[in-house]
Amino acid sequence: MKPFKIVGISTIAFLTIVSAMISFSGPQLPEDSDRTIGGVLKSDLPEFLKGKTGYVYPENTTVWYESICKDTSTRGAILLFMGIANDALSWPQGFIDLLVEAGYQVIRFDYRGTGMSGWMPDLEHPLYSLTDLALDAKLILDALQISKAHLVGVSMGGMVAQAFAIHFPKRTLTLTSIMSSGNVVDKKIKGASKKVAFDLAKIGFKYGVFPTERNIIKMHVAARLILRGEADYRIDVKGTAEQVLYNLRKRNGFNPLAFAQHYQAVRRSGSRYAQLRKLEIPSLVIHGQKDPFIPIDHSKKLASVLSYSKTKWFANMGHDIPPGLHDALTVELIKQFERNPE
Repeated sequence: MKPFKIVGISTIAFLTIVSAMISFSGPQLPEDSDRTIGGVLKSDLPEFLKGKTGYVYPENTTVWYESICKDTSTRGAILLFMGIANDALSWPQGFIDLLVEAGYQVIRFDYRGTGMSGWMPDLEHPLYSLTDLALDAKLILDALQISKAHLVGVSMGGMVAQAFAIHFPKRTLTLTSIMSSGNVVDKKIKGASKKVAFDLAKIGFKYGVFPTERNIIKMHVAARLILRGEADYRIDVKGTAEQVLYNLRKRNGFNPLAFAQHYQAVRRSGSRYAQLRKLEIPSLVIHGQKDPFIPIDHSKKLASVLSYSKTKWFANMGHDIPPGLHDALTVELIKQFERNPE
């Protein structure tokens, strides 16, 4: 047998073994997940959009947003910033409902490269930073004729919210950073978990090779399990399935390039510590003590840098906002908002 044929057969055999190993890896999905997902696939989907929607038009792209509030006057506007590669619908609906019921106008939006916003065709052009994402959010406030807002960001969203507060302090009432960092590549602190990133990549391969609706839902459920870490709470399989399926059937689905594009934006933006020290804005730093992805030391350092900061560490919280914490989180946020009401 010729050498190149032997090499070719060996390569195929190796890739087959690796593929098989990955296929059987990843977290075990909750019991009855298949039945729950099957039920969602056969049922009518709930309506996820309950507010006024629109677009703003930064250079080279478009950005979709939704503004949700009661008909009565509000206690102020809240601008939500979601995590890396996630769109606006990743915010738990129950959490948003609590804030709206409390009298606030809640604004969420799709980052560039996600949901109904513009998708970049590759990883090179055009380049953007977290500051550009913050500018997108500022344009949304302009479009809604809102002068100031409370900022709430999770994970990468906390970084974008920080960038917003730095560049638009007069438009910022308060700043809340949840499971985030002032410099995620800070060499003095343990960085984001490479193991978690690898585990997420593995389930992306496991369920993404054959991207059926069922498999994409399973991928998102598995991601929630990984990001939950050692925290003890049930994953909302039905709610996750409905949200994912709504995105697939009624929106633009999920962009496979979004994670890499957002990660480049994070790396390109560098440290914000020096600028954050100058802020005179009431700040709240929240983190889960069982976060498997971004170590809590990042939030502890962030809190030490911010001059007007308070902290809240949740014992049974991973890198996620589980339904069981919605009430407690809302209480903490409202106390934060009342430090500087509109």
